[in-house]
Amino acid sequence: MPKQRIGVYPGTFDPVTNGHLDIIRRARRLVDHLIIAVALNDGKQPMFSIEERLAIVEEEIAALNGGTCTVEVRTFDGLLMDFADNADATMIVRGLRAVSDFEYEFQMTGMNARLNAEIETVFLMASESHQFIASALVKEIARLGGDASSFVSANVHDHLKRAIAREQA
Repeated sequence: MPKQRIGVYPGTFDPVTNGHLDIIRRARRLVDHLIIAVALNDGKQPMFSIEERLAIVEEEIAALNGGTCTVEVRTFDGLLMDFADNADATMIVRGLRAVSDFEYEFQMTGMNARLNAEIETVFLMASESHQFIASALVKEIARLGGDASSFVSANVHDHLKRAIAREQA
């Protein structure tokens, strides 16, 4: 029996956007089991706590389980390659939106390969309709009273509105 192909899609997911969900759907075609790895990453000063981000991503991917690929959500803190190795992953999945993403990801891929050459990094280009979506911009639009509903699911948009209300209270 061939070894199960396990992929890890890491990110802060603060919040999870339609672009993230597009990458998740497409990554499912490449692996048997996909782990959405929600990074603690307090350095980015997230809008949502790690528990909230984990719950929101779980809500968003609930409909994706089944078929040939299973999906789970886990949190992690520390080196991605340690997390991936402990999960028996064979692949890191990363989404690329623009050339500026490539420059950063190129460096990270080289460093990660030095840490563990057995785990490949696979890049998926953002779909044309999602190339401009970034969590930071979604939060900024929402904080400034704009309509961010076309960049996230209705569920995530509701979470965003509640988080903004909490910040303003």
